[in-house]
Amino acid sequence: MEDPEGGARPQFDGASAVGRKDGKKSRRRKGKRGGQSRGAAHPASHDLSGHAGEAARPKEDTESPARKRKRRRRGGRGASQPDTVVQSLPVVQAVAQSHGPRPNGDSPSSRRNRRKHRSKRGLQGRPLAPVQAPPSARPEHRAEAQSRPVLREVQDAEAANRRSRQPGHEDERAGGEHPWPDELYAALDLGTNNCRLLIAQPTRPGQFRVVDAFSRIVRLGEGLAASGRLSDEAMERAVDALRICASKLRSREIRRMRLIATEACRQAANGEEFLQRVVVETGLELEIIDRETEARLAVSGCSSLVGREARSVVLFDIGGGSSEIAVIRIGDNRFARLANHITHWTSLPVGVVTLSERHGGRDVTPDVFEGMVSEVAGMLSSFDCPEIEIAEDGDFHLIGTSGTVTTLAGVHLDLPRYDRRKVDGIWLSDDEVSAMQAKLLSWNFESRAANPCIGPDRADLVLAGCAILEAIRRRWPSPRMRVADRGLREGLLTDMMADDGVWRRHRNRRGQRGNKG
Repeated sequence: MEDPEGGARPQFDGASAVGRKDGKKSRRRKGKRGGQSRGAAHPASHDLSGHAGEAARPKEDTESPARKRKRRRRGGRGASQPDTVVQSLPVVQAVAQSHGPRPNGDSPSSRRNRRKHRSKRGLQGRPLAPVQAPPSARPEHRAEAQSRPVLREVQDAEAANRRSRQPGHEDERAGGEHPWPDELYAALDLGTNNCRLLIAQPTRPGQFRVVDAFSRIVRLGEGLAASGRLSDEAMERAVDALRICASKLRSREIRRMRLIATEACRQAANGEEFLQRVVVETGLELEIIDRETEARLAVSGCSSLVGREARSVVLFDIGGGSSEIAVIRIGDNRFARLANHITHWTSLPVGVVTLSERHGGRDVTPDVFEGMVSEVAGMLSSFDCPEIEIAEDGDFHLIGTSGTVTTLAGVHLDLPRYDRRKVDGIWLSDDEVSAMQAKLLSWNFESRAANPCIGPDRADLVLAGCAILEAIRRRWPSPRMRVADRGLREGLLTDMMADDGVWRRHRNRRGQRGNKG
């Protein structure tokens, strides 16, 4: 290959000043690596890519004094137009060879040195890559920007759950990574009054972290006691809530889920028909569980609230259409699953919705309240359960998991708005429970609806729940009661995680890490 001014020119020697129009000499950076000159043809790759950068200018070899004088006599404008044409061929060949075998003398050590010092002296010895579009213009970033509102909702939900953590229930590690970031579990409980969903991730043994949650009062059992069927309005409310749950479940990769329906679907003549409609309209397949399963799940969900000192516990879940009661005797040896200590259980076919519909929940007088207590007490009288022996203080207590007991706790604390952090796990003495029930009974409907811990949705149901609670307290007198803002969903999650052995695997992994250390 001929140089118009200097005779034969090696293909990979020197650098051209093609395209410079500023009248100045081309800038040269001298030096060699690996026993040969630095890439000669790459400056022209600016023209190929359409992008030039200061950091990517290559260095040039030294030239003879005669050649420098000849270049100065030409006015510093570099090569002529024919020179540009001649230079284009080495450029294309150099670009092609940059992806193929290296020239002789380009040893592995020299390539390592180039990579090592690339950030200091630019991409030398390689063709320039096209400049990437700014992040906001790239397709993947546009997709990410479009998904930000959804991600922000999830982040807000996670932040809310972090603020509402309680011991024995969720992960308390600050800023730690979770051992199974992809193993999510979901539990849905469609009850007579509420539709609730939890999506959680296992953390420390026996605990999990809530990733997303949903709860809405749907009153699926409204009018069920009178007609024996689910009303069209109630089914429509429940389906609307279940659509939201289905959307949340589809947006995540769930390892395992369990979706249950309880008393309203158990009793209704069209309960199965309704669940078929749910499958068609939401894609969710719910199972109707029996009363014994419901009682066991309630115990599993509250197991962390039973202290080691307790020897006997009566746990009750006051629902919308039924109330489950489990008698737990622990003794000296405690199983990993508290539900294995259940000795007797019962399910009363009465809840806050059904009882308030029969007796009236809006205007409740002391006589009406006592009539509700008597009805529930009559149901409990047929429950064949031996008396609980109490050897010393602390051996026995009640645990209540329902909207009734959490409402009582919120009113007792005089909260400006309901706060799960302050309610879940709180102890109430027998006198405090009696005082709160008397206070609620003295309020009219408007006063109950105005209380931030009750609200208009529960104002006509809370006294019916208090009547069921009073009947339980009379059957099993206890100096104290523990409040649980948890229930079937937590029991479902706990059982699924225990069945899959996620906490056992975590213990094994910790042991392996300890052995390695």
